[in-house]
Amino acid sequence: MTKTVDLDKTLYDLTTEYPELIDILFDIGFMGVKNPVMRESHGKQMTIRTGCGHLGIDLGEVSAALRAKGFTVKE
Repeated sequence: MTKTVDLDKTLYDLTTEYPELIDILFDIGFMGVKNPVMRESHGKQMTIRTGCGHLGIDLGEVSAALRAKGFTVKE
């Protein structure tokens, strides 16, 4: 089964569909993703793309890390 991450889908939706993303995104620098309250509130509005902009994380590095973990990235 292909696991596809759409960079424009909310963090809430992505981590609900693929709970393993919580640890992956945390390791990349999305520190709030491990907090269930943050995922429930901000995570319903924030995407990986917007999160990278807010946190100063390179989107290309996030995409590469997700691919390395077996995900297909929809950009």
